This record gives sequence, C-alpha cells and structure tokens, in this order.
Amino acid sequence: MAQASQNGSAASPRTFGAGYLFGVPLGDLGWFTSLLMSFALGFAAFFAATFCAILGILFYNTATHHAVDFALTYTRVGLPVGLLVLLVALLYLGTLWIRRQLRKA
Repeated sequence: MAQASQNGSAASPRTFGAGYLFGVPLGDLGWFTSLLMSFALGFAAFFAATFCAILGILFYNTATHHAVDFALTYTRVGLPVGLLVLLVALLYLGTLWIRRQLRKA
C-alpha cells in the first residue's frame, strides 16, 4: 500500500521555474514588495561584502604588517557589490512583476 503525502499531491516543490526561487513564489510579489525585497537584498549584500572585506584587510594587515585603511572596504568593495546586487534584484523582480501584469491584461 502506497503512503499518501501530507498535502495530498505527489508533485515535488518548485525550485527555480516560473518565478519560484527555493520554493518562494517571487513571481507573486507586488511592485512595492518587489522594490522592498530588492533594496533589502542590496543592503544585505553591502553589509556582507563590507564585513568580508574588513576581515580580509584585517588578515592582510596582520600577516604583512602593512597599514591598509579599513575605510576602503566601504567604497571599493561594499558599495559596488551592494549596487550590483540591487540592480540585478531590481531587474529580476521588476521583470517578473511586469510579466505578470502583462499576462493579466
């Protein structure tokens, strides 16, 4: 006797197709939610890249006894990475939103 799944369907969860990313329905977001998610991803990428760059400079300064300025991590690493992720997220989520609007019309 075969066991039934909990939700009644035997289909596997969607991961990358039709506006889904790891099971999250990104294609169903509104324009404000898409904008908010894009900026949140940009900020998170900025802080993560800056943190990694600070650690990198810390290890570099310790190993080589140089004095590289930590302020460079914000302008040369964090800002470009954050802006790039923001742009990619805006393009991707904006494209999903526009496609859904055109499909409704």
